[in-house]
Amino acid sequence: MSSTSRARSTSSASSTTRGMGALASPEAAHPEWLWHSGALVRWEEARVHVNAVGHASVAAVFEGIKAYLAADGERLLVFRLEDHLRRFAESARLCRLTLPYDTGRLREAALELLVANGFRQDAYLRPWAYPEGIVRELMLPAGARCEVVVDSWTFDSSLETVPGCRAAVSSWRRIGEAAMPPRAKAFSNYHNGRLALMEARQNGHDWPVMLNERGQVAESAGACVSLVRDGRLVTPALSSGVLPGITRDTVLALARGLGIPVEEREVDRSELYLADEIFFMGTAWEILPVTAIDGLPVGVPGAHPAAEEAAAAETGAGAAGPVARRLLEAYRRLVRGVEGDSPWLTEVKPG
Repeated sequence: MSSTSRARSTSSASSTTRGMGALASPEAAHPEWLWHSGALVRWEEARVHVNAVGHASVAAVFEGIKAYLAADGERLLVFRLEDHLRRFAESARLCRLTLPYDTGRLREAALELLVANGFRQDAYLRPWAYPEGIVRELMLPAGARCEVVVDSWTFDSSLETVPGCRAAVSSWRRIGEAAMPPRAKAFSNYHNGRLALMEARQNGHDWPVMLNERGQVAESAGACVSLVRDGRLVTPALSSGVLPGITRDTVLALARGLGIPVEEREVDRSELYLADEIFFMGTAWEILPVTAIDGLPVGVPGAHPAAEEAAAAETGAGAAGPVARRLLEAYRRLVRGVEGDSPWLTEVKPG
């Protein structure tokens, strides 16, 4: 299958969604290079046979990594590259796939690709692995050897704005350990969130909140969730069926550094309705405040859904709350290199 399409790299879900920065810059053409199975390959020359696509995608795993343009405008700063690649390897292990490269080689590939494409704005990296060859076996056996691709594109960050979105609790439950490993960043797992997202959009909301099989808060469609109550930051524990989010881990570390008390525990659905603030956290989402949950404005106690807009206008509720604002600013300063060197940043100077 040829990758020769010159169509711009857009994502209708990400580029038009209220509050969330576009995962792909709407006006960005595809880059010149991608990395495929050990070498840089020109975009137009990257091919696999159509019969290698279908069943192979069932077991495929991936990562999403961001490289931010530094505040000085002279370099890219890849955020938590080693941690993302470690999770990539863990996802492959959970899905019983055999990666032909270790994390050290994949790190080199990611940095090599950024230099080759010469990005001078925020860029997104996606390593992904899928069983090699022509796959006709629906139930792929364990230990399947993989091909690995690293592709990249530019994106529009929302860190320089104060975004917001409306969320709703989904009727779709988050996958759990008894069905599929939620700790794996596997393409198949994302169909769960896709169903929840489509339901939310159909009902006039922006993003879903999924509950786990116990009826407690898990995560959204590709992002973790936190709430603030009485000055404390509360987020579902990893045992709640959430992906071990790297942005989640970052935000919790930033909160502790700012003196904000943090609780990782089981979270009841009703706690969402009483929260002072709610926000999503994810590589693509960054930190995305929730302005309303199931039609109730966040942080406006006792408000009737019909009075949401008036309440928000009068009180300022519905915008990013004070805790989210502090975390957004700390996150922005971290990923842009304003705070100086960090072990979480890998510097790349465009070619």
